[in-house]
Amino acid sequence: MARRGAGVERVRSFPSLGEFLSSLEARGDLKRVAREVDWAYEVTEIAAREARGEGPALLFERVRGASFPLAVNVLAARRRIEWALGRTPAAVGAELEEILHALPPRGFRDLWRLRGSARRVLAMRPRQIAGGPAQRHALTDLARLPHLKLWPKDGGRFVTFGLVLTEHPVLRSRNLGIYRMHLYDDRTTGMHWQIGKGGGFHYHESEKRGAPLEVAVAVGADPATLLAAVAPLPEGIDELAFAGFLRGRPTRLARGRALAMPVPADAEFVLEGVVPPGERRDEGPFGDHFGHYSHAAPFPVFHLRAVSHRDRPIYQASVVGKPPQEDKFMGEAVQEFFRGVLRVIHPEVRDLWAYFEAGFHNLLAVAVENRFAKEAKKTALGLMGLGQLSLTKVMVLVDQEVDPRDRAAVFTALARHFDPSEDLLLIPGVPLDTLDFTSMTMNLGSKMVIDAQRKPGETPAELVRRVPDPRSFDDAVLAHRLAWGSLLAVQVRAPGRAVLERLIRRPEYAAVKLVVAVSEDVTLDDDELLLWGIFTRFDCARDVVPAATEARGAWLSCRGPLGIDATWKQGYPEPVANLPEVVAKVERWWGGPTDSA
Repeated sequence: MARRGAGVERVRSFPSLGEFLSSLEARGDLKRVAREVDWAYEVTEIAAREARGEGPALLFERVRGASFPLAVNVLAARRRIEWALGRTPAAVGAELEEILHALPPRGFRDLWRLRGSARRVLAMRPRQIAGGPAQRHALTDLARLPHLKLWPKDGGRFVTFGLVLTEHPVLRSRNLGIYRMHLYDDRTTGMHWQIGKGGGFHYHESEKRGAPLEVAVAVGADPATLLAAVAPLPEGIDELAFAGFLRGRPTRLARGRALAMPVPADAEFVLEGVVPPGERRDEGPFGDHFGHYSHAAPFPVFHLRAVSHRDRPIYQASVVGKPPQEDKFMGEAVQEFFRGVLRVIHPEVRDLWAYFEAGFHNLLAVAVENRFAKEAKKTALGLMGLGQLSLTKVMVLVDQEVDPRDRAAVFTALARHFDPSEDLLLIPGVPLDTLDFTSMTMNLGSKMVIDAQRKPGETPAELVRRVPDPRSFDDAVLAHRLAWGSLLAVQVRAPGRAVLERLIRRPEYAAVKLVVAVSEDVTLDDDELLLWGIFTRFDCARDVVPAATEARGAWLSCRGPLGIDATWKQGYPEPVANLPEVVAKVERWWGGPTDSA
């Protein structure tokens, strides 16, 4: 574990996926499946059931039509991430924060504090070798690999856990990111470079010059590389270097078979190819981690030139869909890594947390110490322009003593301190996560900041403990729940906006801060699914409906309660759901809780 000023305990690291899986098997946390499974939907159903209960990693030894085994849910449990790191993610974050505070060293004392991190820092420089395990054998194309089709309305099979390595065409800086790849045929795929991602920036620079971009895709990698690939590092910072830091051993690169740039040496498979300038094909639909299908849209195209693999390789895939899935555990670990780094940049931030239930980007709670009036709002604007945090849709500011991970504490603070006439900041017409469909315009939408901090001289509002049943006022309401004293969720059968406009003007609900309409498929009594059903289904500018507004010069002030129409709307993609016959089949032979409804 990391200890301030006392160095870091040396722990075992895993140079490959295979070694990590062997370790999991020795611990009894790997389940081998000898029965043949179908790459279409069946693996999805099994993986989703196991992820919900933090079950074991899964190794499918026989996948229909494939020549290689398939691993899923490798990091779909907190304990496995801690085993992979040899410590908690929070300990990694504490070490990173300590390193930054000690740089540049002001004397021997700072150097002494860094002594335990020296090995990890020295491991950050990737090592070039002549040839690695991943280059030992060749395939002619992608046909024999167990690519998955996760959901019935996906546009086809996808590489779902490809670690895509690119280099800036001029600066030669690297990016390693996870971008899905839609298989068009055995040698051509889509390349889903979302906005704000390093690989997309490299392609932009290459396309400006009219040149193809070389791409190497590692499929199956050690856990440090997997976690580094999802880390929100600043543009130009090498994810392979961060993987070396996490692992305590340098990432190894080797000469590829078809590319000028080096490729990962220790992956299970390496796909080498190019993405030409000016070429686009429709990619998708795909059931992604927002729990809905993303619409088909034009994206760049990857052309395969070579495939290589190690001895006895294992193909790795990730199942995404309605939370929780594997990305929950990876995303929460990465948050722990960088909380301390963020505090170095913003010392007023005490803690922050992005909610996996909302797809991470859709809901962020930030605990801030105000050192001057309204400093938290200044912080919010700064965070909205910082790296991956710039994709945040809803940010809730709370006082420094409030735990932002505790949803009840966050919404209780909102109940006591939020006044929409003063504490709501709406930002329309800005970049938004590519996967967010709520604005009906890809990559653009709106954001809002909710200030739920105490104000000088205020009398905190009382929590609302009970409200009249809204079904007595509106027969379009099917059910309701008063959550955390601040949010009245109503499940409706009719278009949500009309119901909201009626309810928010009723005096019986004047003390409620938020009245939210959700569709019939959203479970009200499950906190995780309630947050999912709310924050993935509304656009801040279009779907937030105040009880009243007042023009104060150019400032349009809102009066509460605020209504939020989070119902499914015409033009939205459908939520993902598995086929009933697949659910029944898996139920018969596998069992466990279903996560497909």
